[in-house]
Amino acid sequence: MSDKKIYVTIDHIDDFCGYNHLKVNDVLSLKKDRNNIYDDEAIAVYDDNDKKCGYVANSVHSVARGTYSAGRIYDLMDDEKKSRVCFILNGDVIAEVI
Repeated sequence: MSDKKIYVTIDHIDDFCGYNHLKVNDVLSLKKDRNNIYDDEAIAVYDDNDKKCGYVANSVHSVARGTYSAGRIYDLMDDEKKSRVCFILNGDVIAEVI
């Protein structure tokens, strides 16, 4: 990935772990979900206990302004990358890819 800071929106948190599970500065794993039948560029998000917390947003309706979609970073990353939660605001979780 580049030297430029890359931020992503984490989506579907309520479907997996709930918003109260995540805190600012948590380190999360971004893993390509090659078996996802809904999205060929799906990137799942896991906590430090390998519990799925959601997905990197990949829709114009769910990607927060100023963040990258899963489709934009999918080909730039290996199978796994780390991220750090930077902001949790109004239902959006924003993480920096590290």
